[in-house]
Amino acid sequence: MLKLDTKEEKELVIALQSGKDSNAAFSKLINLYKQRLYWHIRNMVKNHEDTDDILQNVFIKVHRNIKNFKGDSKLYSWLYRIATNESITFLNQKAKKFNISYEELSIKLVQNLKADIYYEGDEMQLKFQKAIASLPQKQQQVFNMKYFQEMKYKDMSEILDTSEGALKASYHIATKKIEDFLKNN
Repeated sequence: MLKLDTKEEKELVIALQSGKDSNAAFSKLINLYKQRLYWHIRNMVKNHEDTDDILQNVFIKVHRNIKNFKGDSKLYSWLYRIATNESITFLNQKAKKFNISYEELSIKLVQNLKADIYYEGDEMQLKFQKAIASLPQKQQQVFNMKYFQEMKYKDMSEILDTSEGALKASYHIATKKIEDFLKNN
């Protein structure tokens, strides 16, 4: 994952918070993180249009709240936390709307992937997505972040506010469940 070094990040945050050249700084922020946040969200919500909507909401939230960013965590961790929370909120609202559980919604979203014109996966990839969808929400998040985004446990710990040990255990359990699903289905 491409990240700014500490000095560049501080300079970007100062530019974003100062109001002076904040439009250029915000454009830089979007250019740096748009694609990675898109795929982070897309791995959770599966649908391109929903991902675009959530991504737009994430950047609106970032723009509105950047002055409150204190630098207690890295900027990208803060962005990913917002993206994760927006995605979870969206999914929970969608599940509630259909009166189904999060897990049932996950399976439904994967079943709809074939109809998504932006999905380029084959049958094996679809089966893999079904295996991921069968996991509880937290295990899905951890698996997606580690497997697809190759995120370090330290970074995930900041984003998800969970210990590295718990994340390692979740990933291990998730991979075992996925292996079992793929063998048995």
